[in-house]
Amino acid sequence: MLILKAVSLRPQHGYGVLLRIQQIAGGALSIEQGALYPALYRLEHHGLLASEWGSSENNRRAKYYTLTAAGRKRFHQETESWNHLVSAMAAALRAKREGA
Repeated sequence: MLILKAVSLRPQHGYGVLLRIQQIAGGALSIEQGALYPALYRLEHHGLLASEWGSSENNRRAKYYTLTAAGRKRFHQETESWNHLVSAMAAALRAKREGA
């Protein structure tokens, strides 16, 4: 879900995705490169991301990722599911001891 969010903001190359996730999470989350690239491959393989080769900010060849229509749909579904889970967890944590 975080990868889809990062790519939804603008097309990104792999390392850019990693940096964007760290940025939007305020530095509280980080993803290891060894986990990121297989995840990007899987998302592309499942049709959620499209890619094309381009040049990075430092003129290196880089693969840039964009969301496909299926990726936008999945991101929306995953976001709704996550928000529902967060609401349920918050409700459970607000529960008071009976008789208190």
